Amino acid sequence: MAWLEFRRGKRTKPDIQQFEFALEDNIFQLHDEFVSGVYRHGAYTPFTVNDPKPRRIHKASVRDRLVHHAVFRILYPIFDRSFIFDSYSCRIRKGTHSAVRRMRLFAMKMSENNSRDFLVLKCDVRRFFDSVDHDILLSLIRRKISDVNALKLITIILESFHKTPGVGIPLGNITSQLFANIYLNELDRFVKHELRVRFYLRYCDDFFLVGYSSEILLTFKDRISEFLSRNLQTKLHPDKISIRSYRQGIDMLGYVIRPYHTRLRTKTKKRMLKMVTIENIPSYLGMLKHCNGYTLEQYIRNLVSF
Repeated sequence: MAWLEFRRGKRTKPDIQQFEFALEDNIFQLHDEFVSGVYRHGAYTPFTVNDPKPRRIHKASVRDRLVHHAVFRILYPIFDRSFIFDSYSCRIRKGTHSAVRRMRLFAMKMSENNSRDFLVLKCDVRRFFDSVDHDILLSLIRRKISDVNALKLITIILESFHKTPGVGIPLGNITSQLFANIYLNELDRFVKHELRVRFYLRYCDDFFLVGYSSEILLTFKDRISEFLSRNLQTKLHPDKISIRSYRQGIDMLGYVIRPYHTRLRTKTKKRMLKMVTIENIPSYLGMLKHCNGYTLEQYIRNLVSF
């Protein structure tokens, strides 16, 4: 079942085809390695993508990625039910567009249907994936997983990568997406239950707190910074902390939300115009369906004669 999920959209790739050519043998070999306790994770292939800023991705072999999917399939439903509602990254029926819609709902409630202004504190965890502490993450996983063999396999996956000894998870593993949510769920619970922030939203390592007072929001920021340092061995990015008013625009996940309209962020719009082709235009048109983008949609349709 993990293989069928993993290969979706990838069947034309040579490494997928090679693995699938001897699929039964490969899967039985993995099974035998698990049963005998000799499974070891292979090396990663690093490469850089620009999306839009450079990101260093580490790609595991097909057999290891298949293991990641199998592990993810079991762990996801166990942990997902414990996550707060307003965590939107890498979760079923969530995602960027759901997060933007939710922020618009926050905005309508806080502004009393656009009749008053409010403030949004936006923060980012500095080099988050490089900062995840393996021991802390394993301690969080052990709260729900007690099976010795499962924990051993999770530990093997964790120890297959590090930036410094015992620290760091790779961008590129499906397990890393789940591990990130398990790790930062501690932050979510702190903000919701200790700080008692009603309107709070997180997408991966970016998070937003909504309020009326800049002094209170800055106090929250200081307490969050202390919590991250003490409990999760991470820090806020000092250059990515901002407080903006609703009327100035809430800049989030490629969109800017203002009273009465939502538009693409200027950088996102420029990147779209630079990169749009006849092949990728459907995905860009999909993005524009979630904002006031009719004029831009007509422009790019004419640009590529779609």
